Amino acid sequence: MVSGLISIAIRTVVIYAVIIAAYRFMGKRELGELEPSELVVAVLISEMAAQPMQSVETPLIYGLLPTLLLLSLEVLMSAASLKSPRFSALVFGKPSVIIEKGRINQAEMRRNRLTPDELSITLRKKSITDIGSVKYAILETDGTLSILPYHAQSPATPKDLGAEVPEAGYPVIVINDGHTMSENLRATGHDERWLKKQLRARGVSEASDVYFMSIDETGAVYFAPKDAPGKAARR
Repeated sequence: MVSGLISIAIRTVVIYAVIIAAYRFMGKRELGELEPSELVVAVLISEMAAQPMQSVETPLIYGLLPTLLLLSLEVLMSAASLKSPRFSALVFGKPSVIIEKGRINQAEMRRNRLTPDELSITLRKKSITDIGSVKYAILETDGTLSILPYHAQSPATPKDLGAEVPEAGYPVIVINDGHTMSENLRATGHDERWLKKQLRARGVSEASDVYFMSIDETGAVYFAPKDAPGKAARR
């Protein structure tokens, strides 16, 4: 009996160490911020790991092998989504604009099976009671709702001070990790010719050399070139 308890204890420690290493390898995420594929992996790993811990008759490899296989699949999925924005959108979906300039997008609400009560609860949790004060509310792919209020309604508002502040507008990503987001580019009212001109003005010839680029409604551009190989990322 003692040897059986020792065996279970050793199995538990080994599997615990493997699962901790697996989650560290997957990256730092809160449970509520897991993408669907990551949540599936988390649930399956928990289920697979429990079997060899509960029974000494189950070989330890029966728990370790599925765990490592699931981790490998998740890493491959993440790598593929980084290389292909289209694949990323297929697997993880796209963010949905639920509120735009104070108006609820009912079609997006229905598509995401989000009820007005659920929307109201989420807004109240963010101390927002007036939907008209929300410029954009975006349902992210992890299920969280990002709120972008009008500047005049932000904490320590310029409105309270009697100052007029121009609206910055919602930033639209036009280049994501070297890939041109053609649909987003057209949505901003620009084309490939405009984009190439912007890149040349910043000393870059191809979109593949750009890590991130966005443009908001006022025309303001945020631009971040890719770091040179071996160079630490700038902060």
